[in-house]
Amino acid sequence: MPTRQKLRLAIPKGRMNEGVVDLLRGAGIHLSDTARGYRPHISLPDCEVKVLKPQNIIEMLQVGSRDLGFSGADWVSELDGRLEELQDTGLDPVRLVAAAPADLLEGERLPGRPLVVASEYERLTRSWIQARGIEASFVHSYGATEVFPPEDADLIVDNTATGSTLVANGLQIVDQLMESSTRLYASPEALRDSGRRRAIEDFVLLVRSVLEARSRVMVEVNVSQDRLESVLEVLPCMREPTVSTLAGEAGFAVKAAVPSLELPAVIPVLKSRGGTDLVVTRLAQIVP
Repeated sequence: MPTRQKLRLAIPKGRMNEGVVDLLRGAGIHLSDTARGYRPHISLPDCEVKVLKPQNIIEMLQVGSRDLGFSGADWVSELDGRLEELQDTGLDPVRLVAAAPADLLEGERLPGRPLVVASEYERLTRSWIQARGIEASFVHSYGATEVFPPEDADLIVDNTATGSTLVANGLQIVDQLMESSTRLYASPEALRDSGRRRAIEDFVLLVRSVLEARSRVMVEVNVSQDRLESVLEVLPCMREPTVSTLAGEAGFAVKAAVPSLELPAVIPVLKSRGGTDLVVTRLAQIVP
């Protein structure tokens, strides 16, 4: 059996940090500040953690100084990261878009003249310029990209969650380059090591258990024997529902982990098919 090695984890600072820390907390993994704020203590045995910028996490995973880390898919694409994506957490969803002042556009199209494009995403922006056949020069921004137009750039390429910041700065989306979210990545070097790979697989199991639980709720419903099959027909579950006999053999208690999005449709149907005493509870973790 391979020897278990200490897992070197990186978590992002900035806007992605809160969601990642909350996800880990849901898995029973707690972080506590230390005198060195970028190296918090982690409750997971055989693990050390460092807080880095998302871009640096990708670089550290590529060189192998970190085994595992959370970062944005947009930055992995921008930095051409040769990493193994293990899990899309769905956290912090954003779109990478091109946006310009409305009065620059001809209809909803960019003008045919030479343009200046500002962005933090140089590689992705230059690829987009080439793919669109636009005559443009690139200006590298270092944050607050939305303030560049109209004086310092004609348009920008930036990430947006709701588009409200773009609207507030008088910008209109003209194209979408990609969608992104916070994802869990591994260093290829770490995965080639049997001991580290085992630790990584255990970590992924914990993360997935929380994400799976967030997508489902536990539905418990009582039903008489003659209506049992009717209820089971419409009750979605992971594999098979749990069915147990009620006290005094008065019927059955049925329990299943139901997708949250299906709940509004499921509850009325269960009721119409003879279900009673319905109880819905939130779940913490699910390990299939």
